[in-house]
Amino acid sequence: MFTGLIEEIGTVEAVRKGSKSAQLTIKAKQVVERVKLGDSISTNGVCLTVVEFGQNGFTVDVMPETMRRSNLKNVKHGSSVNLERALKLGDRLGGHMVSGHIDGVGIIQGIEEEDNATWVTIKAPIGTLKYVIEKGSIAIDGTSLTVAYVDQETLKVSIIPLTRDETTLLSKKVGEEVNLECDMVGKYIERLTMFKEAGMKEQTSAIDMNFLQENGFA
Repeated sequence: MFTGLIEEIGTVEAVRKGSKSAQLTIKAKQVVERVKLGDSISTNGVCLTVVEFGQNGFTVDVMPETMRRSNLKNVKHGSSVNLERALKLGDRLGGHMVSGHIDGVGIIQGIEEEDNATWVTIKAPIGTLKYVIEKGSIAIDGTSLTVAYVDQETLKVSIIPLTRDETTLLSKKVGEEVNLECDMVGKYIERLTMFKEAGMKEQTSAIDMNFLQENGFA
């Protein structure tokens, strides 16, 4: 698990591609402090396992499913990526609970300055947007952000100067892809309301939308 608070911007030093997979070597300093083989490092919001490391970076394998579902398929030598080590028990949770499992890939549609903040508009798949609520949390390329606006096609976030300077988000241009991970609570609720036990045609969960509304959960 992660918090969505980016610790460091790394640089991709090597990309070794298989037929559908890839191995990435990433230059970094902070996130390799006390790292061990098998540790998890969020890379642009994707939870990846360290298979090699040294004082100046680490290497991870990216399997085909991850390539299909994230923007890591687009990284190349010199690409910048957001990095965060896994959360330790006892740490402050300054962002929100992020699993590192991407729900969808969005496309930046607009970037607009407003005083000390920057608005970013992202077009996202409807299958991802259904889990997004205004004032809820979302991880964009692994960065924990608050949703300021959402409709049937897009979501908007407002970026403070620190986030602008410490992450890769505003180094991207209109038309570029970003990884999106929604708050997991909505996905669990949906699964509970839709679940039907195998072999029991009429059996459904006792928890449905009416139940949630009657008990103040929706």
